[in-house]
Amino acid sequence: MKGLLRSPVLAGLLGVLALALVLELAVSQGLVMELIVPRPSDAVLAFPPVHAEMDLFGNFLVTLGMTAAATGLAIVVGVPFGYFLYRSARYGLAYEGWLAAAFAAPTILLYPLFLVIFGRTHLTLIAMGFIPGSIPIIIQTRQGLLGVSRTLVNVGRSFNISDREMFWKIQLPSAVPTIFTGIRIGVMYTLVNIVAIEYLVDFGGLGRIVSEMYFRFDTPGTYASILSVILVSVFFYWGFGRIEKWLRPV
Repeated sequence: MKGLLRSPVLAGLLGVLALALVLELAVSQGLVMELIVPRPSDAVLAFPPVHAEMDLFGNFLVTLGMTAAATGLAIVVGVPFGYFLYRSARYGLAYEGWLAAAFAAPTILLYPLFLVIFGRTHLTLIAMGFIPGSIPIIIQTRQGLLGVSRTLVNVGRSFNISDREMFWKIQLPSAVPTIFTGIRIGVMYTLVNIVAIEYLVDFGGLGRIVSEMYFRFDTPGTYASILSVILVSVFFYWGFGRIEKWLRPV
């Protein structure tokens, strides 16, 4: 029981519930305008009608699937490219600054170009999510491999292991925490870009529901759909956390 009470997950849930209670009281007392922020209870109660009218669960799966596809592509491209920049120091120094600059740029403004290239298809969403998602993965993969302890590398060399074994048994496990930091950052930016494009263009997904509820001035429905977006983020954060624990050395 004591271990459960000390659980970070439980502490986080209790904190969220406490904030929701404070917000509930503030809105009920008129301290916060209900037109801008609804009572948390109203936002929760809005889930069934929004789902009945807009297929909230189906659109949740659409956004989840597009984010998963874009993130998977970003990992498949980003990790090997980050490894290449690590192995080729000259290219690493040359392109790291450019990658950081590209990450800071508002890539979402490129969506008209991708609409022309891919049309009004899910490929546009995947491409627009892939771009901001891959950059932090590339950067953090390189940084993670550069940060591997030289002692571990020297121990590996003392056993005359091959470069392949060096990578899979020493370098990659040591770099996993840094690489997954990049993946977490990447998936968040991927999700933001995908939802933003769903909001701007009628692609379906949760962004479309947020847009529809907003333009109807349905404040509880708007926040219910926003909470659904947060659930997508929580799902990926939890999932990658489990994968990282599996890959990290004991």
